Amino acid sequence: MRFRVALLAGMLFTATLLPALAGGALAQSAAQPTPAQSAPAQPAAAEDGAKAVLGAWEMSNADRDRTCTVTLRSDAAGSAHALQWDEKCAAMFPFTKSAVAWVIGDKEALRFLDSKGKAVLEVSEVEGGLYEGERPGEGLLFLQSTAAEAADSGKTAEQMAGEWAFAHADGKPICRISLVKSVTNALAMKIKPGCDSLITDFAPVSWEMDRGQLVFTSKAGDAWRFEEDDAGAWQRIPRGTEPLQLMRR
Repeated sequence: MRFRVALLAGMLFTATLLPALAGGALAQSAAQPTPAQSAPAQPAAAEDGAKAVLGAWEMSNADRDRTCTVTLRSDAAGSAHALQWDEKCAAMFPFTKSAVAWVIGDKEALRFLDSKGKAVLEVSEVEGGLYEGERPGEGLLFLQSTAAEAADSGKTAEQMAGEWAFAHADGKPICRISLVKSVTNALAMKIKPGCDSLITDFAPVSWEMDRGQLVFTSKAGDAWRFEEDDAGAWQRIPRGTEPLQLMRR
């Protein structure tokens, strides 16, 4: 009798304990965190920056007497991107001969690389569409998007064509000229007789508008740059010791 009672008690204990243990195991299993799923790779910030600078850019020095165009391309050049320099870049900026690729570096700086991946120039954005950087022996160099340049070009050649006069700071005319825009879009000019030697020695033969500035080019290839002031006169820059202005007649 005692044996039967003990046996029944043991069976009752087992029936009660096993479900509890099983429930606890299941609860522990449910509470155990599962390995997190790997998040899909996100596009690198550098790649987003690279897409934003694709296209044609003008490189220039601080005086803007040396300019050329570089096209930043999307196709790969090793671990960087390919680029294409304008033919005259090698003469204007000799270091460009070794720059064969570009990348977006730290702080979204634009870096030009040689064939070994070494940076030959790094420029940083100083305002929308304009980058600036310094290279030993070259001084400050600028890179401007040609699209941004076109949007901020100021007066057009059509607006500037007509009769003008060079004058000293006192406003007295020293040479009368005509700025001509032909049907072929050539920007020629005519110099009237009786001009001061300052003008005839420079001997301008053509003109153009460049980022809001009026530029005269001489027969020897030199350039005079003029910038419009608040009064509507165009002042030669830099002013130098002999200021010169251009006024519409």
